[in-house]
Amino acid sequence: MRKGMVLMPVIAASILLLAVLLTACSGGVEMKKNNKTNPEADNSPDQYGNLSQYVTQQCGTEPAFHNAYWNEHRPGIYVDINTGKPLFSSLDKFDSGTGWPSFTRPLANASIAERNDSSLGMQRIEVHTNASHLGHVFDDGPNGSLRYCINSASLRFVPYADLDKEGYSAYKSLFHFENATFAGGCFWGTQKLFENLSGVIAVTAGYSGGTTINPTYEEVSSGTTGHAESVQIIFDPAQISYRQLVDYFWRVHDPTQVDRQGPDVGTQYRSVIFYNSPEQQRIAEESKTAFAAKKVFDRPIATQIVPFKTFYPAEDYHQDYYKKHPGLVCHVVRDV
Repeated sequence: MRKGMVLMPVIAASILLLAVLLTACSGGVEMKKNNKTNPEADNSPDQYGNLSQYVTQQCGTEPAFHNAYWNEHRPGIYVDINTGKPLFSSLDKFDSGTGWPSFTRPLANASIAERNDSSLGMQRIEVHTNASHLGHVFDDGPNGSLRYCINSASLRFVPYADLDKEGYSAYKSLFHFENATFAGGCFWGTQKLFENLSGVIAVTAGYSGGTTINPTYEEVSSGTTGHAESVQIIFDPAQISYRQLVDYFWRVHDPTQVDRQGPDVGTQYRSVIFYNSPEQQRIAEESKTAFAAKKVFDRPIATQIVPFKTFYPAEDYHQDYYKKHPGLVCHVVRDV
């Protein structure tokens, strides 16, 4: 067999591979990775040198599969890293297999413009804002849609749970999530256990039910604020119902104890369901009656079912306490 005949398949494969790479997301020479060992980290300034500036200002391209958001699955929105303006939603994100974040469309009010890009010897459509190069858009998205292939370094991800505090409350309506708020003793344990449930988006430890504004842990621990250690749960009702959450709530603490849970004593450790609507109130009362009928405890249920007013997130060191201090246990799930 002649050498030329042997080389032909190799050359063809090489051309095909080059074409795939060029139609992925490249906008220029790919920046080489440095020796960082955590490619999934947020786009910090030193993650790959000054990557965001290279990508957004010089139309560079970050490494595929070694960037912050290609494998990000949490609900939330993506904003321009330079201006903070909202650009994309996780609801429109999909796995394109390219190693870069891919979206079928931008947000309705996103200020994204297009222009022809003839770099690398081919015609493509670049997408950008007035401050940042983002990537390119292609017509090979799922079900005939578009594929916006975007550099993570051009974006900052804002999780759904942080939309309020980050100033993006208007975008919460994109997500059909609901809130549930419970107090069942030490919030370290209840946060951990509710986070384990499928359909729970986020759980925040904090304080609710009192009168003191923005209380500290020390103030709540004094028993003078009226607040109880609580957890606020964001959940997807399409995956888990409010009734399922309330039924689970009875199992993760002793609802018959008054102003305490085990060794933790004080009104801040009382058992409470804070309902957000008449419907949640009805569900909570029905669940309470059903649980009492099981006679799990000899004592009557002492849990208060009261209207939700305000929730104050606890200090950062209390959030996900069990992940920071593995091996500690203060709550367990009871079989009923």
